[in-house]
Amino acid sequence: MAKKTMTASVEEMTDGQIDTLVDGLRAAARKHRTEIPRDVGQEALGTPHLGMMMWAVYRKLVEELSKRIVHLVTVDRARSPLDALKACGRKLYVTESVASTMPRGTGDKAKLVYFKPGPECYNNGVISCAKLDAEYKKHGLVPDPQAQIDDNTANPEFADETPNACQWVDKGNYCCATFNRWGGGRYVNVYRFDGDWLDGWSFAGVPQASSTSVL
Repeated sequence: MAKKTMTASVEEMTDGQIDTLVDGLRAAARKHRTEIPRDVGQEALGTPHLGMMMWAVYRKLVEELSKRIVHLVTVDRARSPLDALKACGRKLYVTESVASTMPRGTGDKAKLVYFKPGPECYNNGVISCAKLDAEYKKHGLVPDPQAQIDDNTANPEFADETPNACQWVDKGNYCCATFNRWGGGRYVNVYRFDGDWLDGWSFAGVPQASSTSVL
């Protein structure tokens, strides 16, 4: 199962990208112009370094995206998630009834994106399932556990340095799959979980439009 890691480009932003950024701001301003009184809007335009303030928002988003790890994964969709787990070569701590609720992706290729929520998402080093759900939405990702299983199967060492997990909801209950190394052994957990996640975990999903999306 082939995997390709995508890394951020070191080339600088293009003029075309700058134009797109400015066009987006212009379109948003025109769409919401009725929400801004003219006099106050003019006063706000006189704020020192206003451009840098808006640039900081965009730069923070870019920094978050640059920390993501993207794997292009070949997925065996002919197997059930449980069969994929049994073949992954890890010690299994799996609740089979929960494994059966895993979301099923489509296609034999998937762009699997690993991300870590920003520091502001954590409270005393933990993030709730609800906040993590919001982070998935912010990144435009949905879980594809089968792609993640196959990725960790093909690259078992990845979770040694990057413990990774995914989360989904079944009938109102949060469920998860986690891949890690502990006590010299590699393992995978699948179970219902409604607690808090520690900040050492990375989370994975595929672009929401389709699990077959490829760069």
